[in-house]
Amino acid sequence: MSVEENVVLMRRWFKEVWNEGRVQTIYDLMDENAIGVGQDEPGRVIHGPRDFVALFHRLHGAFPDIKITVEDTFGADDKVVVRWSADMTHTGDGLGLPATNKRVRITGITIAQIDSGKIVRGWDNWDQLAMQQQLAMAAAARS
Repeated sequence: MSVEENVVLMRRWFKEVWNEGRVQTIYDLMDENAIGVGQDEPGRVIHGPRDFVALFHRLHGAFPDIKITVEDTFGADDKVVVRWSADMTHTGDGLGLPATNKRVRITGITIAQIDSGKIVRGWDNWDQLAMQQQLAMAAAARS
């Protein structure tokens, strides 16, 4: 696939998976043997669509209204970089925390390696600390 096609694939990933909640797209666009680093808790590696679906359900369980804006994309060879922001409200306890009803905004960068129309590797860096701090402050204010 061309760089342009890979960029379109990643824009589709963010639109359909995160903004539209289409779990099937995870299976459609992620290779069965894909490896993901940085999407989940520190040190945890994602192995294939099944692991990613579990993460998706945890995050969507905590933030059912998550909306991701793709701020910037570019690609080279078989890799695509996506700079994104997410706005969401913590109304569920999918992360093991009681819902705070706190509106949260985070930012992140995703690098994906694509082979034959499938994501085979992914590296994410997103501001998990800022998210946790925002939720902790909201929980403390409720106490």
